[in-house]
Amino acid sequence: MSVWSIPSPAESIWHLGPVPIRGYALCIVAGVLAAIWIGERRWVARGGEKGQIADLAIWAVPFGIVGARLYHVATDWQLYFGEGKDPITALYVWRGGLGVWGGIAMGALGVVIGARVMGLRVLPVLDALAPGVLVAQAIGRFGNWFNQELFGKPTDLPWGLEVSDQVAEAAGYAAGTLFHPTFLYEALWNVSAFALLIWLDRRFKIGHGRMVALYVMAYTLGRGWIESLRIDNVQLDDVGGLRWNVWTSIILFALALAWFVYSNRRFPGREAQVYREGRGPGTESVDAAATVDEAEESSASESDPARSSDSD
Repeated sequence: MSVWSIPSPAESIWHLGPVPIRGYALCIVAGVLAAIWIGERRWVARGGEKGQIADLAIWAVPFGIVGARLYHVATDWQLYFGEGKDPITALYVWRGGLGVWGGIAMGALGVVIGARVMGLRVLPVLDALAPGVLVAQAIGRFGNWFNQELFGKPTDLPWGLEVSDQVAEAAGYAAGTLFHPTFLYEALWNVSAFALLIWLDRRFKIGHGRMVALYVMAYTLGRGWIESLRIDNVQLDDVGGLRWNVWTSIILFALALAWFVYSNRRFPGREAQVYREGRGPGTESVDAAATVDEAEESSASESDPARSSDSD
């Protein structure tokens, strides 16, 4: 092994008594917590209340995990179904295998449902959350490092990734081969994109879903070239000469760009209100005051016949 190479963790599972603690799961949890913390700060700065993003996470996280697993199983179904396979292992999320596209789509659906239940405007919520998702994805990629998976082509670069001999041979390469650390490339790209989005938002006060569009464009731009380095196979690989996830990146980038242009022309600036009409802080007290006023007017009318009579 090169003295400059990146070693893979010797262990990915630790035991706390009978409870297994997996590096992959720790990275996912740390990413989720980071996204909530960043989203909370951005949401409060937009005029929302502290704690609302954490409440939305109750909707988003389960939806996101289910969506991520469904996407992975759909694109890598040969790992779980067919002769000699055990379909029940499709439920073993802790072994790795979460498709980011499914996670984002279903997680966003969970946010939409939660936002409507809580009386929040959907686009401001999504815009507040979008940059933090990049940080969550960056942290989550280290889970692939723990699992020694989703690495790139062989390389002789100083930062080549070491994997175990068994993993290298299973991928069809000789023991001791170094690979592109695509998990690290994507993590660094996502953190850089996060910094760019935060700067753009502070500079231009972006709203109406355009921050989400920028997030999608930034992520897919990086994912496209990083995906081309990976050697893991998926059932839908090499569609028209490109990996399936490269096509997904191209399509999503185009859709996000179209929304950004349309939204910028149709809805310039940023939303002034992050709550739906009749919802938000102070609404209940205003309603209560209105009820008291109505009661006082009714009482006054009953005590003064002249006020209660209709005028011609």
